[in-house]
Amino acid sequence: MANERISIFDMFKIGIGPSSSHTLGPWRAAQRFITVLKGRNVLNSTVGIHILLYGSLAKTGIGHGTDIATLLGLSGDDPVTFDVYQVMPKVHHIKTSGRINLGGERDIPFSYQSDLLFLYAESLPFHPNAVTFQAFLEDGTAVSETYYSIGGGFVVQEGDADGVLSEVDLPFPVDTAQELMVWCMRTGLKISELVLENELSWRNEEETKAGILQIFHTIKDCIYKGCHTAGILPGGLLVERRAAKMNQRLLKGRPYRDYDSWLEAIREGGKDFGYILDWVSCFALAVNEENASFGRVVTAPTNGASGVIPAVLQYYITFHNAYGEDKITQFIATASEIGSIFKKGATISAAMGGCQAEIGVSSAMAAGALTECLGGSQRQVLMAAEIAMEHHLGLTCDPIGGLVQIPCIERNTMGAVKAITAAQLALNSNPDKAKVSLDAVVSTMWETAQDMNIKYKETADGGLAIKVPLSLPEC
Repeated sequence: MANERISIFDMFKIGIGPSSSHTLGPWRAAQRFITVLKGRNVLNSTVGIHILLYGSLAKTGIGHGTDIATLLGLSGDDPVTFDVYQVMPKVHHIKTSGRINLGGERDIPFSYQSDLLFLYAESLPFHPNAVTFQAFLEDGTAVSETYYSIGGGFVVQEGDADGVLSEVDLPFPVDTAQELMVWCMRTGLKISELVLENELSWRNEEETKAGILQIFHTIKDCIYKGCHTAGILPGGLLVERRAAKMNQRLLKGRPYRDYDSWLEAIREGGKDFGYILDWVSCFALAVNEENASFGRVVTAPTNGASGVIPAVLQYYITFHNAYGEDKITQFIATASEIGSIFKKGATISAAMGGCQAEIGVSSAMAAGALTECLGGSQRQVLMAAEIAMEHHLGLTCDPIGGLVQIPCIERNTMGAVKAITAAQLALNSNPDKAKVSLDAVVSTMWETAQDMNIKYKETADGGLAIKVPLSLPEC
């Protein structure tokens, strides 16, 4: 979508897993509906509510926690601050008590079986991820609103750009990689510097940097927690968490007190290729195992692909001694701009474009960010992003059981490794001789998405999802 004004904090959102489009988006949609009821002064006259999930939200809703997200959103809870350890207990209470407290203010009857409907055979034309909320009032009337979760936690209504478009005038508006390159040539600014100049249109420099550091601390905490939490992932696939075991093996069981001492212990292990490769995989596994467990993660740009950028950033911090606020800010700012170009020119929704729109985009973002941080030119940054996406084209989204576990978690390790490889290739190449531009690969990705069979777009109706017979319990 041309003329979108996308901030760093649109591409990177703090939330709760396992899916940005199926968990965070519906959660935000439910919050918006409560705001509508309050705005019309009908919240306290609401006596019943229905939730209608369409298309992809219905088909993989249980596996992605869409039901859980909508219930918590309607309850007035926020994914940035809600205690992740209370997710399941609160939803269990709603199910067993037969009541829900709308917005934390209006207690009404609610039946999980009859008031939350999964319309598997119905899909709305605007977008595959659709949810309708219906509030029934004391006077016999009803209020109904339909929302679309379009990927990365973005939520819109048909014909309404609220929540995506920002009405600001940026000094350096960018819709394509070519436009980005023109601005960089005119100003001499690095991509990250240009992004930070644009961010001043929304807030001052101190607020932007504080927000970026909040994103980083969430990422850091997620990696550390994931590397120290063992067990079985929820959902019924009985997938064992591997990051903690890898962490323990790589550090030979040595103790450490906190993130900083853990980081130092990793660095003491050296820079052997296999050792570094194991840690990159471990970092990515850690984040996505947390994501699959309803942990707090950052969309990067989505939850399903939330491990790629953290893994590459942690690699940069750990093995390039880049544990500094300026370097972290540079990395995240550059990544956000690459991601926004894909969102404007194609999609970051697996329901629209398959997994190339998630893992592929996140790998391109990470590759570009790492390239700039390692001293690459603006053209090398764009080249790295192009290389990373080029080798994810056509990647399908086929989660087994509708869960963000198989093959999703391992795909994050692959995306991270490809990003690092793409950065190294770009840094050792002359971008003036590149045969494929980033804009060309963005266009190709979108065309591929449109050609892709619907069963490979986050429906769990094709690919690996139908090769493993399952009988999953209801979450």
